[in-house]
Order: sequence, then structure tokens, then C-alpha cells
Amino acid sequence: MTTRTVRNGLIGAAVSAALTVAALAAPAQAETARGHGHAATQRAMDAQVAAGAPGSLGQARDEHGTWNGAAGVADLRTERPRKAADRFRIGSITKAFVSTVLLQLEAEGELGLDDTVEHWLPGVVQGNGNDGSRITVRQLLNHTSGIFNYTTDPAMVHELTDGFLKHRYDTSTPERLVSIAMSHKPDFKPGTAWNYSNTNYILAGMIVAKATGHSYATEIERRIIEPLGLRATSLPGTSARMPNPHGRAYSPLIAEPNAKIHDVTELNPSWGGSAGEIISTTGDLNRFYRALIGGELLEPKQQKELLTTVAVDPANTSFRYGLGVAWAKLPCGKEIWLHDGGIHGSLSLATATPDGRHTAAFNLNGDWAGEWGSVMEAEYCGTAPAPKPGSPLNKALATLR
Repeated sequence: MTTRTVRNGLIGAAVSAALTVAALAAPAQAETARGHGHAATQRAMDAQVAAGAPGSLGQARDEHGTWNGAAGVADLRTERPRKAADRFRIGSITKAFVSTVLLQLEAEGELGLDDTVEHWLPGVVQGNGNDGSRITVRQLLNHTSGIFNYTTDPAMVHELTDGFLKHRYDTSTPERLVSIAMSHKPDFKPGTAWNYSNTNYILAGMIVAKATGHSYATEIERRIIEPLGLRATSLPGTSARMPNPHGRAYSPLIAEPNAKIHDVTELNPSWGGSAGEIISTTGDLNRFYRALIGGELLEPKQQKELLTTVAVDPANTSFRYGLGVAWAKLPCGKEIWLHDGGIHGSLSLATATPDGRHTAAFNLNGDWAGEWGSVMEAEYCGTAPAPKPGSPLNKALATLR
């Protein structure tokens, strides 16, 4: 959920001396976390900590059962290790929850994917060349709308980076976030290209509310969280607090050498809203992805829509985007459905094989180091390659935050 400018800066920021605690803690943690067939995954998680992340957390579920792995620490001050039950902010993985609700509403005849944004939100998407009558719900969900991404607006970038400590408890409304996007021209004509825009899912959440008379949070709770028993998953709204148990989240906020690492655990996530506010665990994310990709939450027609993809980058045929989920072909040939998520102090990943029977979810409690490509290769291909932040897969994953 952090902006592309913010994200690129954070990944390039220098690691403070305090983080050597996390790196030193990794080997001891790794020895107790190994399980059947996941040694490569553990090594890949250890590598994330060695690269500077305070701590790494992961869980995989397959035919052998459930495996939990961890490396580094959950708290730099107390050196508490990360625990499988720890909650964390999942950022843009939220988008799959919103997309699922809209697809269920389509199956119920309450709306159509080819309905225009103007139909549901009259007068909201207009000005500076924006025209909601030419944009469909489907184009919001697969990021082909062309609508500007509000988190890349210069004023918003300031609020999320060097101004974060001043603005961390501010409340943003969906209307404010959309108005920021509307102050910019569209990136392209609807349906002619692809560009990740958090504004698309703010609008999607607004459409859920208009179609149902309830907030998107209420519909997600009623349709997904309660039926699946996702007891550790929540939508905090404007609350800045994290539910227990949880570790701490860390960020340098700015891209400067030797930047101070800040504890950013508490923040008002309303600036992310329906594009990225959810809090969850690796276990709940695995349960959700197993049900979603496995076809338990949607009717066959809507499942097909969910998994119908568009090109993200014409030059990269191994990565495409559906409706709130992405498809990737790993170097070993395995196909995976997934989504990356990034918000202050937290980088997350949810993944599943096409049948939903093998899932894996991960989290880093720092937002400037680490990459997911090698972790996915480790889990699904059985190898633990050296981290490759600049690989095509990692570049593609980085667009989904």
C-alpha cells in the first residue's frame, strides 16, 4: 500500500546498527522452525533477515500438514522472537477480500462487472479528463481503469514518508482519497493499458457500500471472515492500535543513508481503506487463499472472472493480474496465485497453487529490506536461490503494494 516512490526508497535505505540484533537472532530461530519439506523456505526466510529485515514469519499448508517458520525478532527492544499467532497489517492483500465481495454481489444479481463507475457513483469520477461513464467495475478490479494512484500524489507521499510521524493518526475518508486522484489526469484511456492504482479499490469499496447499504468492512466480515472462521482477521477502520498478539513494525520512512529506524506499529490505516487496511495472520491468510483459489467462495462463473488475467508488462509473460489476485509462473515452471502487500513497517505475501491445496503466507516486520521471489521459489520449487531484488518476478511483485 505504500507508494511506489516510498517503497523504492525504503528498500534502498541503509540498515541501522540496531538491526544487527535481528540478524544475530536468525540462526537460533531457524533451527527450531524447520519442518517436513520446508528447509529451503526456512533458509530463504533466514536470508531476508540477513539482508536487514528485523524478522520474518511464514506458514505453509500442503498435503503434509501445516509448517510454521520464523527468523529474526518481533521486537528489537525485547528481542522477542516472532510467533505464528502474531497479527500484522497485510496492506494490498486486502484487495482480494474486496474483489470477492463484489464478485459475490454479481452472482446475486446485485451488480455487474461491466456496470460503469458512474452508474454506482454518479459524479465521483470526473474532471481533468476522468470520466466514470467510461470505466467499468471490472476495470477497477484489474487495474485497467487508468485512474491515477492517489498514493503517488506528492502531498500524500509527504504524509506517508517524512510527514508520517505528524500524520500517523490522521483520518482520511474515501471521498478525500478519490478527490486527490481526480486532481490528476488519467494515466491512460480505460482498458488500453495496466497500472496499479489504489484509487481503484477505494472506489470498489464505495461501490460495495452503495450496492448493499453496508460498509465494505461489514460485508467482508459477513461474507468472508465469519464463514471461514478467520478469528485473527480484522478491519480496524480508523483505529491505530494493533490487536494482540503482535510484534512491532519498523520503517526508516525516508530514503537516506543511515536513516533512523522508527517504530511505526501504531497508525490510522484509513488512508489505505478498502485498498489496504486489513490486519491478519499467516494462518488466516492461508485459510482465505485456500478457500478463494480453491473455488469455495465464488460461483463457477465468478471464479472464472476472478482468475481471468490481463498483462502487467507485455515483456513479462510470467506475471499477469486478475481481479484482486495475480498469477505468476516461477522459474521452475510452477504456477502460483498470489498478492503482495506493503504498508508502513510490514511487507506481506499470500500465495496458493491453482487448486488451492498448497498455500503459503509470509510477513516481514520491516519495509526496507527483503524480497519474495526467492521465498516463493524455495517453497514451491524446493530451492533457496540467493535474493534477487531486481529479478523480473520481484519487480512485478513490487508493483502490487
